[in-house]
Amino acid sequence: MMANTYTAIVEEDDGWFVAWCPEVPGANGQGRTKAEVLENLTDAIELILFDRLAEALNDLPANAERVSVNVA
Repeated sequence: MMANTYTAIVEEDDGWFVAWCPEVPGANGQGRTKAEVLENLTDAIELILFDRLAEALNDLPANAERVSVNVA
């Protein structure tokens, strides 16, 4: 999986931490500690991006070329 940096919005609510990522719609997490919520959010981001990539590559035409680009 590719490495990148994402934004985590973290809030505390009734003894739980909740977090979401504005760059990856649907990526959120929860946990009893800030470390736990960030780990759960990281897992959610990875799963969503992996699933989206797999789905996008599923129906590529035979002549499509896959290359990498860097975004600063």
